[in-house]
Amino acid sequence: MQVAARRANLFAVIEALSIVAFLAMTAITWAALNESADRSELLPSYLTATLLIGSLVPAMAILVLLGRRMALRRAAETSGGTGQMHVRLVFFFSLIASIPTLLVVIFASWLFQSGVEFWFSDSSRGLLENANKLARGYYGQAQRDVGYESLGMAGDIGTYLSQGPITSPRFAEGFSYQVLNRKLTEAAILQRGPDGSLSTAAIVVPEGKPSENKIPAQTLDRLAKGEPMVVTANANKIEAVVPIDRETGVYLYTARSSDLLAFSQGQRAENIVQAYEVLTRRARVLQLRFNVALFVASLALVGLSVWFALRFADRQVKPLYELVDAARRVGSGNFALRILGRTGSDEIGLLNRAFNRMTAQIEKQTQALLGANQQLQERRAFIEAVLESVTSGIISIDGEGHILLINSTAQKLLLDPGEPGPVGLSLGELAPQIAALAESDASGGIVQYNKHGELLTLAIKTSRDRTGHVITFEDITRQLLDQRQAAWSDVARRIAHEIKNPLTPIQLATERLSRRYRKQIVDNPELFEDLTRTIIRQVGDLRKMVDEFSSFARLPKPVFRAEDPVSLTRQALFLQEVARPDIAFAFTSDPGIGRIACDRHQFGQAMTNVLKNAVEAIETKEREADEGYSGRIAVEVREAGESILVRITDNGIGLSQDRERIIEPYVTTREKGTGLGLAIVNKIVEEHGGEMTFTPAQGGGTTVTMRFAADPLHQGRSSEAAE
Repeated sequence: MQVAARRANLFAVIEALSIVAFLAMTAITWAALNESADRSELLPSYLTATLLIGSLVPAMAILVLLGRRMALRRAAETSGGTGQMHVRLVFFFSLIASIPTLLVVIFASWLFQSGVEFWFSDSSRGLLENANKLARGYYGQAQRDVGYESLGMAGDIGTYLSQGPITSPRFAEGFSYQVLNRKLTEAAILQRGPDGSLSTAAIVVPEGKPSENKIPAQTLDRLAKGEPMVVTANANKIEAVVPIDRETGVYLYTARSSDLLAFSQGQRAENIVQAYEVLTRRARVLQLRFNVALFVASLALVGLSVWFALRFADRQVKPLYELVDAARRVGSGNFALRILGRTGSDEIGLLNRAFNRMTAQIEKQTQALLGANQQLQERRAFIEAVLESVTSGIISIDGEGHILLINSTAQKLLLDPGEPGPVGLSLGELAPQIAALAESDASGGIVQYNKHGELLTLAIKTSRDRTGHVITFEDITRQLLDQRQAAWSDVARRIAHEIKNPLTPIQLATERLSRRYRKQIVDNPELFEDLTRTIIRQVGDLRKMVDEFSSFARLPKPVFRAEDPVSLTRQALFLQEVARPDIAFAFTSDPGIGRIACDRHQFGQAMTNVLKNAVEAIETKEREADEGYSGRIAVEVREAGESILVRITDNGIGLSQDRERIIEPYVTTREKGTGLGLAIVNKIVEEHGGEMTFTPAQGGGTTVTMRFAADPLHQGRSSEAAE
């Protein structure tokens, strides 16, 4: 049922039904209130209760469902999840508050309707009217008594006045007797003058000070019209005015103190009756107001309950959300986290304290593991640093020949830059010669390793351990080359010394023979001239060869000065352009290349030798290629950090397979070459703190790259300091 309700979105359906029901009950209530013609009649109890409950139930449902939505939103904002516990707390709190409130409203509505029907019934109305009549009759009787007493007293006073003057003692005694006997508190005989004003002829006040007898003009007018007496009353006394003699304008004024309680009860009864009449006319409005007040108060109570439920749920669930978040952060590696919230004796406090103890234990164990890992890392870093600092290549392989470890030196020797690391690969795939030496269990040896056409000579030592082999090797190619160059330098020096000395006498003797015997030879003198010129020419070639030997053997130390490499390169290129206009020469350089420290003569000699080799390679290609072939030589000068790169590319015959030996002395691919040109260039480049490399050019040909240090002396000092 829960799964089906979740899929059908049951709460959304209930919300829609509650809103529709509330709107429908609002319309029904409006129609029921406007249906009655007499707006002063009370609505029936069953109708008001039905309308109130029918409107209140969907309204409460809307509030409860709204609280559920707010709980869902808060749960999503707080925990990022559904927050079922949050929602359930709010929902059940709202129901617990709504159901008793609804029952109280039903009871209060029924009680109020019963009271209204009782107080506004016909018997209640008759009871109030009878009480009002009784109070009004009692006070009316007192007014009539004062009036009748005043009429009788006026007759007696008239008799007294007919028997004697008003100033006689007998009249005064009789007047006082009348006042006391008739229980009056004040009596006076008033005489109306010609101007209409009243004057007091006689007065008797048994109690206290007489009051000012101001008879209103309306009272005199009523008496003049023939009324026998005029009686008025207020809260203090009942007053009466009776004419004694209308013609002469003599009047009797009497007053009796009024019973204030009786008067007030009469007034109160009158007011109650009037208020009851007003309340009766407004009974329906009061009935509606009470029901509306019940409706609003009930909704306010439910809304307050929902708000309190939200606050309570937040307080109860928030520590759990914090604990969940803390558990996630601990899971991500923050073992130093501690919960600083509730740590009291309740369940949340116990849970927080247990969590803090757990994280403290995990942190302690993690620190121990990190310490052990740190030691392992330090040892590994030390071993790697030792391996990286070793100039020899080191490879560790397992029993099956797979590479377990290889240092950077070995990678540089066996792999090209940018190639992926060979860990996990078979050593036989990477270097079969080294793998064969390791499999033979030999302690060491010399092998030739072909690195993409570059032949390297490696001196290898192997040792076996319990898991496989550890192989160490060094590249002795350069060492062998240096040894060969040193040997050739010594040979060149010896050849130059042994051959150069006889060349001069031979040349001088041949020239002398030619001058002396040229005219004496009659038989075939041309042959004699050809032979002597041949000897002199061959001696010159030998002298030139000896000079090259001498240059290679005793190449002078460069004299470094600040020179412009671009200008020197252009000068060497210009000489070749003039000599070979049939070849397309191209020159490019980076803008702003500064001066470098170099030997001007040796720098130019190196450029000239390389360009001559490029021209000779094109000449060889011209002899072998078709007619459409055209020679091209491109020269570019680039700045590379603290060095200058000079790259010369031709489309000539290209490099031989043994291109690594091309810079060795006496190694040449030309018929008449001595093999010393590139050897001299390489020596010049090395003296200038650089290096020279050969690579095949795209489309055929050769690219020679010479790197010259911008400051060879400074570079040399830095290298010595590093060593």
